[in-house]
Amino acid sequence: MTRKTGRTRDATIDDRILAVARRHLAKYGYERMSLAAVAQEAGTTRPALYRRWPGKAELAAAAVASMIEEQQASPPADPYAALVAELEDFQRGVSRPGRLSLVGTMLQETTEPEVLARYRARVIAPRRRRILAILRSAQETGLIDADADLEVAVTMCTGSWYGRALAEPAPPPRWPERTAALVWRALGGR
Repeated sequence: MTRKTGRTRDATIDDRILAVARRHLAKYGYERMSLAAVAQEAGTTRPALYRRWPGKAELAAAAVASMIEEQQASPPADPYAALVAELEDFQRGVSRPGRLSLVGTMLQETTEPEVLARYRARVIAPRRRRILAILRSAQETGLIDADADLEVAVTMCTGSWYGRALAEPAPPPRWPERTAALVWRALGGR
């Protein structure tokens, strides 16, 4: 008979730590995120945290990597409707408490390169790929100009939200529809 040594590892602890770390990153930013506070709120100890992640940068990178975007339904056959739906989803996501401060954290020079790279790969890049795919579909079906600058258009879609957030606190009414209409027309949309 083989005897186990030590305590059984709590399988939920990683998830709890990562959930708390995501909240702390969003609320306080990387610089002010405290490993002791994360461990305490997650109901564990700092040694347990350090057994999993050797330091703050590694925990922050893991927290960013663990952000799972909501699964998207298949886009509608209408690329314009798909663009509006994608911008509605973007607005819901970026309007959650702490999301804009998380974006601000990612833009700081003090953000660890690994954390920024994972954030870009897990959060920014998938959204940009989806918007680009929608616009390419519109281009392929002749709904927008064949020579339309899709790279700039993708940035205009989400970048307009951030520019607006710096200028005023509340989004304009019907932001997704208005932004989609403006970008669509700029691309020669029909």
